[in-house]
Amino acid sequence: MTKVRIGVAGANGAFGAKHLQALQAVPDAVVTAVTDTSMERANAAGDSFDVKHRFDDYDALLACDEVDAVVLATPTPIHAEQAQKAMDANRHVLVEIPMAENLADSEALVAKQAATGLIAMAGHVRRYNPSHQWVHNKITAGDLTVQQMDVQTFFFRRKNINAKGEPRTWTDHLLWHHACHTIDLFMYQTGEAITEVHSVQGPKHPELGIAMDMAIVMKTPTGKLCTLSLSFNNDGPLGTYFRYICDNGTYIARYDDLFNGKEEQIDVSKVDVSMNGIELINREFVAAILEKREPNGSLRQCLPAMQVMHEIEKNMTE
Repeated sequence: MTKVRIGVAGANGAFGAKHLQALQAVPDAVVTAVTDTSMERANAAGDSFDVKHRFDDYDALLACDEVDAVVLATPTPIHAEQAQKAMDANRHVLVEIPMAENLADSEALVAKQAATGLIAMAGHVRRYNPSHQWVHNKITAGDLTVQQMDVQTFFFRRKNINAKGEPRTWTDHLLWHHACHTIDLFMYQTGEAITEVHSVQGPKHPELGIAMDMAIVMKTPTGKLCTLSLSFNNDGPLGTYFRYICDNGTYIARYDDLFNGKEEQIDVSKVDVSMNGIELINREFVAAILEKREPNGSLRQCLPAMQVMHEIEKNMTE
């Protein structure tokens, strides 16, 4: 295999476009097919990125002889079904975060990957953002240890719209999407499991049917803490902000920018070959396929985050 031939599902959505753009910079990859909910949307993505095959049916994309692997940038509720279908069709799969909406489906995906031996990866991009990579490299080198992570995930989303401002056909979720990023990152950065978790949520939106505010506190066996505040009610700066309180310094990550505790910026431009976390995660996906190895962010590695979210959901339901 000279280049990995990739099909992108959900190609004309907010994250489909990000993956298509990022894949242009991956030398060992070529996008050969796209699919979306209509041929108009599929053609729009195909025309923008000069993709040969366009479909309005996911099964047709999987049947395409010029597709070795798929990237799923589709609605969360169909992630698990589509990832299963990809592996049934002998296609490697990178599924956007979260891999599924519940623990049972996540466990089934991990089992399917183990049975097929295919590369199956989740889009836990925080592992790849250069700001978080910089911190992880310091931890791995023994230069610092995380004592606490304080994280804020804030959006203003009182209507069912996506990142492009378009109406959604499904409803986003603070726990089974946005919290997933931080829960996985906390375990990845500390190298420990989460053994204690407490959570509360605010009232549910009368139309969306989801909690608009949530708070989660987590602890590892050695006492490392993570406090996570999430809101869809924040009418202000949007996004996720991470404060690493360490034994040797404090660091603040705002997407791909990193600052120390005194708000002095740290240059992370040389941490990896790109500053684009989506590109970096696609590079890892393609490299793992070519090298026939488990990627950083495999479904198996990301399963513990799904297990923690399952416990949080049980706690808040009870």
